[in-house]
Amino acid sequence: MSMTQTPRSTLKTTLKASTVAGLAAVMLATGIPAISQSFAEPVKIATPEAVPGFANVVDAVSPAVVSVRVSTRANPVSDDATNGFSFDFGGRGFDELPDDHPLKRFFREFGGPNGGGPNGGPNGPRAERGDKGKPGRLHPTSQGSGFFISEDGYLVTNNHVVSDGAAFTVVLNDGTELDAKLIGKDSRTDLAVLKVDAKRKFTYVSFADDSKVRVGDWVVAVGNPFGLGGTVTAGIVSARGRDIGSGPYDDYLQVDAAVNRGNSGGPTFNLAGEVVGINTAIFSPSGGNVGIAFAIPASVAKDVVADLMKDGSVSRGWLGVQIQPVSKDIADSLGLAEASGALVVEPQPGSPGEKAGIKKGDVVTAVDGEPIKGPRELARKIGAMKPGSTVDVSLWRGGKSISVDLKIGQLPDDPQQASAEPSEQQGENEPASEKALANLGISVSPAEDGQGVTISSVDPDSDASDRGVKEGEKIVSVNNQEVKSADDILRVISAAKKDGRSKALFQIQAENASRFVALPIDQG
Repeated sequence: MSMTQTPRSTLKTTLKASTVAGLAAVMLATGIPAISQSFAEPVKIATPEAVPGFANVVDAVSPAVVSVRVSTRANPVSDDATNGFSFDFGGRGFDELPDDHPLKRFFREFGGPNGGGPNGGPNGPRAERGDKGKPGRLHPTSQGSGFFISEDGYLVTNNHVVSDGAAFTVVLNDGTELDAKLIGKDSRTDLAVLKVDAKRKFTYVSFADDSKVRVGDWVVAVGNPFGLGGTVTAGIVSARGRDIGSGPYDDYLQVDAAVNRGNSGGPTFNLAGEVVGINTAIFSPSGGNVGIAFAIPASVAKDVVADLMKDGSVSRGWLGVQIQPVSKDIADSLGLAEASGALVVEPQPGSPGEKAGIKKGDVVTAVDGEPIKGPRELARKIGAMKPGSTVDVSLWRGGKSISVDLKIGQLPDDPQQASAEPSEQQGENEPASEKALANLGISVSPAEDGQGVTISSVDPDSDASDRGVKEGEKIVSVNNQEVKSADDILRVISAAKKDGRSKALFQIQAENASRFVALPIDQG
């Protein structure tokens, strides 16, 4: 194309313009109204007031949310500063070695006599330790989130954030740093209370009635992820009553708001600015947010926090029995109409449960008339009761319902593991030869200690194998009747068949643990 040629794009534009102009002239000449040239309008949205958002909630609650910094002390240095090693530097002191000496470089990097590095010297723990017998210097170890619940400076966070701390600093949303002291902590619910003493009133928030929280409700999480400071994320309540295996009182809210490391102890709000949960854990194969976070519900936190503020500890009710869920098979073996309640594996000796007459094989079906769906519901209900109070416990025993009055005990700080007392009854000598229980897929022989029978083999294609029964474990009872031989087992099974039962309940013991397993029995 020559310099005088008109570019094709320009030409098309010119032609279009000429065509429009000519068309307009024709329309004017014929009396037809001309069409004015128009362009697309820019995108517009409704006014901000009409668009739902979280800004009002965030503005209101942010001053109540803080970052929590935790510091610990290194242990005092021991008599042997070299951890038991003796070093010979050729008659010279360590300081007299040349700076490029291999040993000096080694201790400078890894720590040692007057050495630096991550494990010693001015940059390591040795330098942070005080004189022998004196506490060392504080150094920061972790950080999390928290929120004020009173204008005089009480605030809530997670136990795992502060559990090993010696000093605590809270950072307000305006950057102000204040010292705090630990009032109390509870490892079972992962909650802790700190107190800031300052001549000022703090903005604080309140707990919501989480019984009204529904799956699908909007929530806003505010916290200190990765130490970045006040950060807001939003999402919905994904599920209620989650059990993540962290303890007997698991009853978490699951939310999909982005929660990451450093959010622990931070609040999750509803749109009214009330705390519906306290962020405590995330499910994350990658270590970062994948949209599954767990929060301690407000109903749990409210009572625990009140106890911590009052006494610095939590007082819980205690039943003192080892329990497990009631499966459909177990329900069938016991004649229960539905698979609900908590099956007692063993009452702990001297516990409130044993004193009230609760026995292994009983199923706790209700407490004070309120049905019990499973073990965790029983643990939460008993734990929330005041020690010393008396409750009515409904049990399923021997194919019928009974009730016992039970005085709630005080949960020990370190509860003893439930274990069965050895039976005083000793059966007559049984043949040592192994007898087959082919219909169950197992073979057994009398236990050497006279307690139960030892499982000597398990058919890998049997129901017993499918239910986790293993060689070497012991059967101590069947349908809550003690057994000491294969004949005892067959006798109990025969009685169950006459009662029309399709399954029998076996108590299996492995090392110090015990469980119940329901196995099908032949009706032929």
